[in-house]
Amino acid sequence: MALQALQSSGVAFRKILSHFPEELSLAFAYGSGVYRQAGPSSDQKNAMLDFVFTVDDPVAWHSKNLKKNWNHYSFLKVLGPRFITTVQNNYGAGVYYNPLIMCDGRLIKYGIISTSVLIEDLLNWNNLYIAGRLQKPVKIVAMNENVTLRSALDKNLKSAVTAAFLMLPESFSEEDLFIEIARLSYSGDFRMVVGEDKAKVLNIVKPNIAHFRELYGSILQENPQVVYKIQQGSLEIDKSPEGQFTQLMTLPKTLQQQINHIMDPPGKNRDVEETLLQVAHDPDCGDVVRLGLSAIVRPSSMRQSTKGIFTAGLKKSVMYSSLKLHKMWKGWLRKTS
Repeated sequence: MALQALQSSGVAFRKILSHFPEELSLAFAYGSGVYRQAGPSSDQKNAMLDFVFTVDDPVAWHSKNLKKNWNHYSFLKVLGPRFITTVQNNYGAGVYYNPLIMCDGRLIKYGIISTSVLIEDLLNWNNLYIAGRLQKPVKIVAMNENVTLRSALDKNLKSAVTAAFLMLPESFSEEDLFIEIARLSYSGDFRMVVGEDKAKVLNIVKPNIAHFRELYGSILQENPQVVYKIQQGSLEIDKSPEGQFTQLMTLPKTLQQQINHIMDPPGKNRDVEETLLQVAHDPDCGDVVRLGLSAIVRPSSMRQSTKGIFTAGLKKSVMYSSLKLHKMWKGWLRKTS
């Protein structure tokens, strides 16, 4: 399975994990502190480590974590674990972040997400937030035997390939594909305008082609709609209306609904399948898919960033935003020099 490529033997990551309650269905590390990136995030040794912890019972987990790590939380901690869980599940993208935490001599940020919320996002792309993180190479530090979760993780990768195919020409390189996949969860993300380095996607992909290949290689080899020439690093796909319709019909449900909303004229109320058949014959099919992605990502990224002001607290929010803007400024200087 493609996910085996993500397994990590990193002792340092597991040591950090030991500072938190153990009841995790999944824990992974991601970002420039884990995988080398080009550009302003290239200083891997001093980069902040980003983690996501997936938990079956967020109320119980936050209750234990508040006892162990009270100072990690903002002023919301005084309202207790149930309130924190309500904020986590019902606002933004279903994840609760504690940023700028010193742990084992490293600066870390960690997010908590409910297992059920993550599975929904992986399968349907409700927010394409943590699901988007998991479309890029990450280091899985802990994972239990939840078969439904493992299946959803695999489905998310296959959906990423399908969506990318719809936005690519008939022939393209591995690098083209991986750039398109990495770009999926940034489509419409307002942070790419303010606070993130504009070349972020290229900086993620170019130094990590081998990791992307590990993640997606078996999926590409098993896909009947693609000719994958591994030695040359090139691919060919079926761009006929029939081929595109097959791909559109396997997209996650929320993306299909967004495409239907974009293409369905007022008052017509066509069903999704009818709309997707029309899109499959449209020469601008890829642009329509991209618009559908933006319609998911833009609101979820804005809500999650607004939520961060409360979950991190004002002081940490300002510090974290300053770090992001500084990185963006360094990237701009690099380009102009």
